[in-house]
Amino acid sequence: MEKRTFKFLIAFGLTTACAFAQQPPSAVDSQQLPSHVQRLNRVPVNPEILKVKLPHPTEVRLPNGLTILILERHKLPTVSFSLWIKSGALSDPKNMPGLASFTADLLRDGTGKRSTSQIATELDELGATFNAGAGFASNLTNINASGLSDSADKLMDLMSDIVLNPSFPADELERFVRREKTALVQARTNPGFLARERFNRAVYGDFPAAILSTTTDSLQKATPAALKGFHDTYYAPNNAILGIAGDITPLQATALARKYFGKWTNHPVPAAPATIVAGPSAKKIYLVDRPGSVQSNILAGGLSLRRSDPDYIPLEIANRVLGGGSAARLFMNLREEKGYTYGAYSRVSSNIYPGTLVANTEVRNNVTDGSLHELMYELQRLRDQRVPQAELADAKRSIVSSFALSLENPAAVINRWMDVKYYGLPADYWDHYSEQVALVNAETVQRMARKYVNLDRLQIVVVGDAKEVHTAVEKYGAVEMYDAEGKPVAAKPEPASGTK
Repeated sequence: MEKRTFKFLIAFGLTTACAFAQQPPSAVDSQQLPSHVQRLNRVPVNPEILKVKLPHPTEVRLPNGLTILILERHKLPTVSFSLWIKSGALSDPKNMPGLASFTADLLRDGTGKRSTSQIATELDELGATFNAGAGFASNLTNINASGLSDSADKLMDLMSDIVLNPSFPADELERFVRREKTALVQARTNPGFLARERFNRAVYGDFPAAILSTTTDSLQKATPAALKGFHDTYYAPNNAILGIAGDITPLQATALARKYFGKWTNHPVPAAPATIVAGPSAKKIYLVDRPGSVQSNILAGGLSLRRSDPDYIPLEIANRVLGGGSAARLFMNLREEKGYTYGAYSRVSSNIYPGTLVANTEVRNNVTDGSLHELMYELQRLRDQRVPQAELADAKRSIVSSFALSLENPAAVINRWMDVKYYGLPADYWDHYSEQVALVNAETVQRMARKYVNLDRLQIVVVGDAKEVHTAVEKYGAVEMYDAEGKPVAAKPEPASGTK
């Protein structure tokens, strides 16, 4: 395996060096740029990387219902702990978005026997890290700790105290609320955030995944009692998965888990929210007015699939062809050929509910029209034409190469197996992953594009100066306008002087 990985790294390094050797063009008109980007397909790739196998963990289940996955890897004298609470932002009360996030963020700010400064001191003394979070549009709370393996006992002692006995001190919560209020204001100045917010609202409607941030009102309601209530309701061993990876044996890891999490009391946990998403019924164009902006942030896409859907792997390959990297079509077209942008990409997300397939780029105001045209062209081309064999082979090798790289990180490997548990994937899912990637053909990729790139229901979001780009945007359909606060704007702006 090490020889295979070494050969892969050589090929990967050469590919990366070539990709980044080219710098984006300056503000030269696109008409002056050559249009002859060619795929030479000359990079030597070892076919053995397509036979990557993920090492299996040892699985243990404690009497209290806690599932433990243990991966023994002795290459480095380190150990990592990952605890997934299977409840997060989707479980937030409707009138208090962000409660799961508040609870996770305040975990390490004090326990029944440790203050926040004591926790920080112990982590420093151990040379360890600890972080916790519950991101929006997810129903997971992630808690992670890592350090040297000879400090594993002390680290798990500290981690378990933080997870099981948080005190949510009022003074720390007050400081947190002040920081978050400032962050909310800053978010409204970020065009990327504004684009994602409008896109998620367009795609998900009333479904909780439409929410990407908390609110000032929700922060005002944040009290120690509210955080403790969420913690006591959802933090339970029967609602959790513990992953342990690194320089530790299954026997040692099990003993630690029993010692520090064995007395964690289980209790019934509310069921996860319904995951049915209707999705948009028609194509819509949204323009978020950001006066003075010199560029447009563009998103275009729609619903995709659940992580457990059998289409996941072929759709992942279709996305890699479309915009999954610097060798993909969007990047090669909008940056390398047209010179419109520094980067253009697409991404497939998936969860226990349908995720999204979305393309994105940021371009100068005066090429907004051209960029939308090329983006639409690439989406249509993926639907209408089968991917050439050489291009498809490159995409599949790229995916399996990334998979191979993950083998170097025990924490990443254990997280993949935790995915299997959380999403209900087949127990042998990763045993056949590389084989399933290799089996995908051009016909299947085109079928994925036609199924998940629905141009009649495409949601397009542009964030920019409406006076500069409205005329360009309205060529693609009737425009709904919003301001940076997310409020509808009825009137069409007057064009800027000198524009037509």
